[in-house]
Amino acid sequence: MSQPPFQPPQQPPQPPQAPQYPANPYAQPAPPAPQQPSQGFGPPTAPQQPPMHAGPAPVPGQPPVYGGPQAFPGQPGYPMQPAPPFQPTPFGQQRSTASGNPVGAVLLGLLLSLIVSLLYSGLIMATYKDQSDSTVRVLYFAHALLNGALVGALVGKVGHRSSGAKVGGAVVAALGAFFGYANAIPFIVVNSSSVQTLRDLLENDPFFPAKAWWHGSSGSGGVDWLHLLGLLAAAAAAWGIAHLIGNKRGPA
Repeated sequence: MSQPPFQPPQQPPQPPQAPQYPANPYAQPAPPAPQQPSQGFGPPTAPQQPPMHAGPAPVPGQPPVYGGPQAFPGQPGYPMQPAPPFQPTPFGQQRSTASGNPVGAVLLGLLLSLIVSLLYSGLIMATYKDQSDSTVRVLYFAHALLNGALVGALVGKVGHRSSGAKVGGAVVAALGAFFGYANAIPFIVVNSSSVQTLRDLLENDPFFPAKAWWHGSSGSGGVDWLHLLGLLAAAAAAWGIAHLIGNKRGPA
């Protein structure tokens, strides 16, 4: 008789065994790696991002939730205000340049009047022998007006609208007209005679040049009113021109 083939005995099933370190999470078996789709030629595809959920719909009359700061409903925006002009801080007490320099104007006018009167005196000394009475008067008035005009222009330019500078300029111009004529008398005496003669005249009458201006060409020893009128003309010319030029400069 034939015997059946040898078969090993079957072992009984064993229960599943617990992990060796149950409290250690790193001892757990690694999860299976996700299957990556096969990539062909070209750049790799970006990993999939979870879908973004849109926020709640904005309520009518209210600003949206996301974005920059929004103005509150019902409140108007404020317009941009222009910046104030730049004003430098004054350092100490600054003097206004529009007021001019009245004292300097009068001093400069006095110096200019002295120069003009000396030129006039030299002209009289050089031409007195050939001058008639009418020529002397014309030259006197011309000198008075010229002296006043030059002094007034300088005073108006330096003193601006200063009333004190105008008054000082008028007085200086009148004095220049007077001394221009009076100083010519000693020059004529020295030119016609000598210095000793002038010294004797000054010892006897120190004011004889002023008396010569006062009497002028009056043969009776009276007042020569044309000489006084020349002083007024010089003062008026200085005041008027200083006023015109000073108004273009600035307030006092």
